[in-house]
Amino acid sequence: MNLQAIRALDAADPLASRREAFLLPEDMVYLNGNSLGPLTRSAQSRLIELERQWGQDLISSWNRHHWIDLPQRVGHKISRLIGASPRNVICCDSVSVNLFKLLAAALQLQPGDGRVLSLESNFPTDLYSAQGLQALLGAERCQLQLVAQNELEAALRTGPAVLLLTQVDFRDCRKLDIAQLTALAHGAGTLVIWDLSHSVGVLPLSLDQWRVDFAVGCGYKYLNGGPGAPAFLYVAERHQQSSSNALSGWMGHREPFAFTPQWQAGAGIDRFLSGTPAVLSMSCLDAALDAFADIEPRQLWDKSMQLSQLFLDLLAHSVDLEQLQLSSPGDPLDRGGHLAFAHPQAFGLCQALATAGVQCDFRSPDLLRIGFSPLFLRFEDIWQAARRLQAIVATGEHLLPQHQIRAKVT
Repeated sequence: MNLQAIRALDAADPLASRREAFLLPEDMVYLNGNSLGPLTRSAQSRLIELERQWGQDLISSWNRHHWIDLPQRVGHKISRLIGASPRNVICCDSVSVNLFKLLAAALQLQPGDGRVLSLESNFPTDLYSAQGLQALLGAERCQLQLVAQNELEAALRTGPAVLLLTQVDFRDCRKLDIAQLTALAHGAGTLVIWDLSHSVGVLPLSLDQWRVDFAVGCGYKYLNGGPGAPAFLYVAERHQQSSSNALSGWMGHREPFAFTPQWQAGAGIDRFLSGTPAVLSMSCLDAALDAFADIEPRQLWDKSMQLSQLFLDLLAHSVDLEQLQLSSPGDPLDRGGHLAFAHPQAFGLCQALATAGVQCDFRSPDLLRIGFSPLFLRFEDIWQAARRLQAIVATGEHLLPQHQIRAKVT
């Protein structure tokens, strides 16, 4: 496909105008939105406004500028992207903290069994949260059971207390069927917690319709909330009154400013708040979510699939890329918003691409990950990235010593 045809795709793209919502370096093709989304103009403006609010209005800003309502307001915006009632979503803490809270809550609803079933390939922090809770409660009340993906359904039929899964695998981008696995779990008497960190903002989701029990997701990937942006959690309305928050803090109290010594759970989803909301980072996420206004999640996925398929098509006939093996599913319906390629020098490729103005990322031991965030990427960006990758491999640029030096964050 030539450049003229590529530019015709951009001209016909219904999401093309959303690129203007982002501050992007002119000399960079940013294919790392699946790890850290770029800065939005609205978030930049909000940071400037926060300087004024904090500097001039000080503590009165909690009421005057509604800082206190940020967890609910951001949760409401995210709810539309995950197919949930606003009553079921709140923004707070990190994915790890929220997983700990929800796992403890789910186990309390399942007093007869402490088994937590998950995949060996699940995102490590999810497993770490379960391991930490197991160490705290003992194996009788929390026992993490890990299986391979081809063993999952058989293990699920034994009726563990909780199924803990991530919809999109962070390595190879393989996508699990939330509706099918949730129904299967419920048939076995199992509650389900889904991690949507690599899903929200790029995949269409219907948590209420699928009768999901609990879910978490982060705010800094496809949602573009900024480094360390707060996460969100989802609790189905049918579970809210019977669920408790093991990290009970004053913001989850029924009357936070009554300052009573005894915990009284707040109404509904609010009980899953703990400490004071991080106003600066949560405000950035709140502003960044405006880029999704009036967009249907299906549009996001359609474009992301088109971008990733174009990249594969552009690389398909390159002899120099024979060592670059696709690790993601070949069918775009079976994957999320990124592609993973195995290569013996994947780290060097990632570094050489960055030097050439194409930012992607590396996952140990040998994966090059390329993200296709649909709001700001153009089809021409994908064309440019494919050309630069081909040139790097053809010249051996990725083998140079300076591209083998590993920093603390890879």
